[in-house]
Amino acid sequence: MNSMYFTEEHELFRKSLKDFLKKEVTPYIENWEKTGTIDRFIWEKFGEMGYFGISYPEEYGGLDLDIFYMVILLEELQKINSGGFAAAIWAHVYLAMTHLNKEGDHSIKEKYLAPSITGEKIGCLAITEPFGGSDVAGMRTTAVKNGDHYVINGSKTFITNGVYSDYLVVAAKTSPELGNKGISIFVIDRDVPGVSATKLEKLGWRASDTGEIAFDNVKVPLENLMGEENKGFSYIMQHFALERLIMGVNSHARAEYALEYVVQYMSEREAFGKTIDKFQALRHSVADMASEIEMCKEFNYSIAKRLNEGEYVVKEASMSKLLSTKMADKVIYDCLQLLGGYGYMEEYPLARLFRDSRLGPIGGGTSEILREIIAKMVIDKKEYKPVT
Repeated sequence: MNSMYFTEEHELFRKSLKDFLKKEVTPYIENWEKTGTIDRFIWEKFGEMGYFGISYPEEYGGLDLDIFYMVILLEELQKINSGGFAAAIWAHVYLAMTHLNKEGDHSIKEKYLAPSITGEKIGCLAITEPFGGSDVAGMRTTAVKNGDHYVINGSKTFITNGVYSDYLVVAAKTSPELGNKGISIFVIDRDVPGVSATKLEKLGWRASDTGEIAFDNVKVPLENLMGEENKGFSYIMQHFALERLIMGVNSHARAEYALEYVVQYMSEREAFGKTIDKFQALRHSVADMASEIEMCKEFNYSIAKRLNEGEYVVKEASMSKLLSTKMADKVIYDCLQLLGGYGYMEEYPLARLFRDSRLGPIGGGTSEILREIIAKMVIDKKEYKPVT
C-alpha cells in the first residue's frame, strides 16, 4: 500500500472491487470480446455497487469520494484484460458524466446524471469528427437555433459507446464564424429522430462499441444546452486534463498487469535446465520495465493528488498521457517477446493487451498533438486557464 496516496479504506475498496470484477465481469469477457456487445445487466450491477457514483454528488445518488477511488477503479479495470470493456465503463463514467456534472443544470442532472449513476442510462461523449481528428476547433457539426429548439447537423466518429448508449453529449458549432469560440455542448437522447450510428470494426478494444454517428436535422430542446452557449471549447479543454490523466493511469496499470503476468510465466518456464527468470539478459529487461512503470505510476499519482486539490494540471496530464502510453506500448511489446511464440497466441493475454494498448497514443489527443501542446507551454510560455 502506498500510504502517501492510499488509505486503509482505499485498499478495502480495491479488494471489494477486485472480488466484484472476478465474479461478475471476468466470466463474460471472452464473449463480449467476440460479440463486441457488453450485456446490459453489468451496467446495472456497477450501478448497484456504487462504482459509477464514486466521484459524483450525493444529491444525485453518488458517493462524492476522493480521486484515488477513481484511480483504483481505473487500475483494476485494466487488469481484467479487456481494454474495450474498461473503455466502455470509463468513457461513460468520466467522459459523458463529467460534462453532465460540470455543465448540466439541475434538471439535466436529475434526468441524465442520476440514472447514469445507477446504470439505468449509458452515455457517450461525441467530439471527434471524420475530417477533424484531434482538431477540435475544426469541427463541422452545427447547431442552429430555431424557436424553442436547436437543429443539429453533422457527424462524429470513433465514439466509444457510440452505438448502444442511451444519450450523447455532443459538441457542435452554434456560431461557426467564431471558430473555436463558437462551440456549444448539448445532451441528446439516442432515440430522437435523425440520430443514426454505424458500428466500426477495430484492431483492439473489441468488447466496446465504437461508432460513427450522423445527425440529420436533429431537433434538440433549448434546455438541452449545457453550460453557456459558445463556451463549449473551454469546457472540452478543461476536461481534457482529466481524460489524459485517466489514459495515463490506464497505461501504467496495464503495463503493470503485463509485467506481473510475465514474471510469473518466467518463474515457471524452463529452458536449458533452469527457469528463464534466472537468465541475466531477461532479468535486466524486467528490471528496466519495472523501473519505467514505477516512474510513470508515481508521476500519475502525484498529478491525481494535485487535481484532487483543485490544481489545473493540463501540462502535467498531457505529459502523463504522452509518456505513460508510450511506456505501456514498449513494456507490453517487450513482455510479449519474453513469452516467445506463446506471446503471439490468442490464448495468452499478451496478444490482446498488445492490440488494446496501441490505442493509447492515439485516443484522447494523439501523441503528436500532445507534444505540440506541451511545447507551447514550455517554449512559448502559453498558459491554459480554467473556465471561470
